[in-house]
Amino acid sequence: MIRSLLGLVLLYFFVLSPTEAQQTRHTTVEIRGEKFFINGKPTYEKRKWKKHQIEGLLMNSRMVQGIFDDMNTRTVSRWKYPDTGHWDANRNTDEFIQHMETWRNHGLLSFTINLQGGSPEGYSREQPWHNSAFTRHGELIPAYMKRLERILDRADELGMVPMVGFFYFGQDERLEDEIAVKRAVRNATQWLHAKGYRNVLIEINNESNVRYDHEILQPGRVHELIELAQSIEKDGYRFYVSTSYGGGFIPLPNVVQSADYLLLHGNGVSDPNRIVSMVKETRAVEGYTPKPIVFNEDDHFDFDKEWNNFIAAVSAYASWGYFDFRMKDEGFEEGYQSVPVDWSIGSERKKGFFDLLKTITGRE
Repeated sequence: MIRSLLGLVLLYFFVLSPTEAQQTRHTTVEIRGEKFFINGKPTYEKRKWKKHQIEGLLMNSRMVQGIFDDMNTRTVSRWKYPDTGHWDANRNTDEFIQHMETWRNHGLLSFTINLQGGSPEGYSREQPWHNSAFTRHGELIPAYMKRLERILDRADELGMVPMVGFFYFGQDERLEDEIAVKRAVRNATQWLHAKGYRNVLIEINNESNVRYDHEILQPGRVHELIELAQSIEKDGYRFYVSTSYGGGFIPLPNVVQSADYLLLHGNGVSDPNRIVSMVKETRAVEGYTPKPIVFNEDDHFDFDKEWNNFIAAVSAYASWGYFDFRMKDEGFEEGYQSVPVDWSIGSERKKGFFDLLKTITGRE
């Protein structure tokens, strides 16, 4: 009983505060067939590149650590900044926001951010750190949501469309049971509505077919959470919702039929021709109807080459998302997933992506 009353109090002050919900918003995303529209106009309007249609796509980058923190006192020292020797979650969000306009000016319209982050090491076997915007009962943690609000507010001002992920494997076990998972989906979706966002896409979980503890977050049932989030409306509006799978995996019919847009990952796909075939196979899944196909994670680069995974996705009329992490013995400037993060376009790899992005989207 006490826990329920506390949840209602938190929901009011951090979710349903009426003065916050009435603020003016600037950006609205819409899906029409296979195209994304922002404020009534197709993205990259009238743009073609090397005969490939760019209009309607949503180029993105995996920036999941924008609200990262570590509540495990035994592991938090791993993320210390090289210049100060300690970790600072607010500094991380501050610096994320400082660079958003630069990303946008290069043609980046979207980024994935996640309420449970992603591996701060890039790839990890174990995840002893505790990074979750949810309590074990599925309530929202105010400090996380405040950082997220700052990022989403800036995205709204810039005309960007963030993909807000709710769960990440290795952290989903922070929620005690399926009831808590459903409560978390309701609370996060209601929070987005209460803040008045219309520029946000929802990704229920990152790579639903990889090591999730809760059955409802696994491939056979994840569509239930997609439909749960879709069922939550405010003033006749609901969010567009999807989920993703691991690299090279083709979405299953239950998600293809339920999701508003389809998420693919190019991790492990070293042949760009396979990227093209993945898109074709996705469009052939049972129950498919025209809807956007978006790669929102791919750790392949070769941006100086005539044929790479980015270009291959574009050739098949699919959006593409850059995923970069700090590899062994690399410097602080590398990667957008490895914590602490340098959010600038400060490495040759990052410059390669943003230069090609600028060329393809016509922002030169």
